[in-house]
Amino acid sequence: MPVTPEQKRLVKTSWASVLPTAERAAARFYTRLFQIHPEVRPYFRGDMRAQGQKLIAMLDTVISGLDTLDQLGATLRAMGRAHAGYGVRNADYAKVADALLWTLADGLGDAFTHDVEAAWSAAYAAVADSMIEGAGPAKVNDPDAT
Repeated sequence: MPVTPEQKRLVKTSWASVLPTAERAAARFYTRLFQIHPEVRPYFRGDMRAQGQKLIAMLDTVISGLDTLDQLGATLRAMGRAHAGYGVRNADYAKVADALLWTLADGLGDAFTHDVEAAWSAAYAAVADSMIEGAGPAKVNDPDAT
């Protein structure tokens, strides 16, 4: 399902509110991700502060390109291939969505309305779908494959 113009506006507006506290948001995201889904912790072996900076940069790129997501398709598919190489499975994308939405709710407070949540969910789904496409077919023996 495509991201609507209103959803794009809501994501961009709320992201502008997150950016001033981006480093804190990234740290909260990874803390939450590992808290609710500790099984993904082994994917992250490096400096988590640097990982957080990469996360924010990637989100900023995607959000800046929301109006032309189709043009980001090749980049997102390549990221999906890379993530598959780290062991990321299709089901892990939903785990990231859980932590991302929680982080946004935590950081935005009352500004994280139902409409903002739906907008972020739609935008994330579009990105995750492209990355999953790039990762290739789900492994037959992967019980979490979707």
